[in-house]
Amino acid sequence: MRKQVAALKTLNNSSATRQSEVIVAALEATPAFRAAHTVLLYYSLPDEVDTRPLFQRWHSVKQLLLPVVRGQELEIRRYTHPADLIVGAYGICEPTGDAFTDYNAIDLVVVPGIAFDCAGHRLGRGKGYYDRLLPRIPAHRTGLCFPFQLVDEVPAEAFDVPVDEVVTLNGTQSGESLAPPHAG
Repeated sequence: MRKQVAALKTLNNSSATRQSEVIVAALEATPAFRAAHTVLLYYSLPDEVDTRPLFQRWHSVKQLLLPVVRGQELEIRRYTHPADLIVGAYGICEPTGDAFTDYNAIDLVVVPGIAFDCAGHRLGRGKGYYDRLLPRIPAHRTGLCFPFQLVDEVPAEAFDVPVDEVVTLNGTQSGESLAPPHAG
């Protein structure tokens, strides 16, 4: 499934920047994002919805957090400024700021994924970092994805943690509305 989605990404690459802008704006319009004071984001890789504008627009308004890979776990740190980011594991930018351990204070987690399905299951990159982290955070979970990343079914195990909603080009979708539109 990861290879299939990667091939679709290549076909849709030319419109990815504009699509990212629309998807990020849709996230910013959600009640969960508007109400959140503390948001755990991801710093996007080139094949993901571009989250960098969120840091530029919101770092002085909301407490923004980012994950840092530490062995087999994700540690959460405060985002302070772009100059305080270093390239860490897997080529992902990570903050050098203070560790953040008050998981109950997190209002929203924005989760990356290779694919999402109508039940909110996500296909990650296969290392299980978010599946180990998310059960410890009792916050609303939102996935961001391009339309081609919405699939009929993502294989899920008992330990996989679904998202509550997915934001894509068509706005926010949750529950049954997460189902991809049928061609035709």
